[in-house]
Amino acid sequence: MANYTNAGKNSGQTMNKYGKLAAGVGLATVAAVGAAWANSKSRQAQLNEGRSGPPSMIDWEKVRSTAHRMNANQSVTAEWRQHWNRYYSELVSRAVPIIEEYAHTSFPRNLDTVQVVSRTDWVDANIISFKQLFEPIEKLNREAQQRSNPNAVSQMVMGGINQTVISAEVGILLGYLGRRVLGQYDLSLLGKEPVVAGKVYFVEPNINQTIENMGVDGDEFRLWIALHETTHAFEFESHPWVRQHFNSILEKYFGLITDDLGRLKQNGGLGGYLKRIRENDAKGSGWIEKVMTPEQHALFEELQALMSIVEGYSNHMMNAIGSKLMPNYEQIKYRMDNRSKNRSLIDKLFVRLTGMNLKLEQYRLGEIFVDTVVEKKGIDFANLIWAEAKYLPSLQEVKEPQRWISRVEIMQGA
Repeated sequence: MANYTNAGKNSGQTMNKYGKLAAGVGLATVAAVGAAWANSKSRQAQLNEGRSGPPSMIDWEKVRSTAHRMNANQSVTAEWRQHWNRYYSELVSRAVPIIEEYAHTSFPRNLDTVQVVSRTDWVDANIISFKQLFEPIEKLNREAQQRSNPNAVSQMVMGGINQTVISAEVGILLGYLGRRVLGQYDLSLLGKEPVVAGKVYFVEPNINQTIENMGVDGDEFRLWIALHETTHAFEFESHPWVRQHFNSILEKYFGLITDDLGRLKQNGGLGGYLKRIRENDAKGSGWIEKVMTPEQHALFEELQALMSIVEGYSNHMMNAIGSKLMPNYEQIKYRMDNRSKNRSLIDKLFVRLTGMNLKLEQYRLGEIFVDTVVEKKGIDFANLIWAEAKYLPSLQEVKEPQRWISRVEIMQGA
């Protein structure tokens, strides 16, 4: 789940798995709109006896081929994997006691699930997690189509168009991130089986390219990334309730989408979304949020707050420890910050269209939040965010750390 890209107020900001997750949730919301559109068209359909069953919402082989084409001409050898797996496993082993000492806590296990991957390896691994993310929407689509006439011509046409568009969107998203992600702690969300241990991925081709482009020390930069991803492992594996809480928010959110689409289908389908967009337009929210009900938006903000803290805490750890361990820390920080400010036009357009610009800003705020709390109250007080769900800050508290500090002080009887 954390993926590095060139974003944030300093070198520590990332668009991690949570950035990918945020974009995925946004695309899933759009997919629900697409289902409303296709199903509203199907009500006027004529029968076509020669065809059966609607297409699925997403063709995952098209997703894979699209993302792979964007990351073509790259191959790695078994010797390459063996070398870098050993190298990064040693970095993670080095990072664990350093994080334990700084955070005044301990890891529940040895992090023995380090995997160094190529870009297409990363795409394939994340298609699995995206399938899980989209399954509630796929189920919603299947149920909606079953209630309609499954042999309708326009239903098949509109469903096929919807599948093509959404499959292309997801493929391009994963293909784009596959060229930019540096590291990822991957903890499966919405999976049917409980996850005992997450995997720590390092996309070495992207890491090496970044090192060459920025002209920084390779060993220091790789340690910096390892600190960030190992901190994510600490967040989730030392506090199992966090994953359960994450899942509960996602399940509630998709449940609201399911209920909402059922109501909208009875009351005009896509027209209901267009009316909502007009009503939300005055609020100045991002384009994805404009199709949400107030209840959906409240859960979306709760999800954003949690992702902001997950990212902000890891960035704080990476910078606080990195500044003491790395002689060239300030150089890395400066050049990553400069890289962030000078994104290409394509990068800026992609980030804006996927709604990731808002998410990156919230990760920046998450880092400021943790930095502020640690500065004022110390790391032990900041660690209360991992105690239980009631200690998690709201999105407004992320923006105003003192509000969270005051609330927690009252809870602690201070």
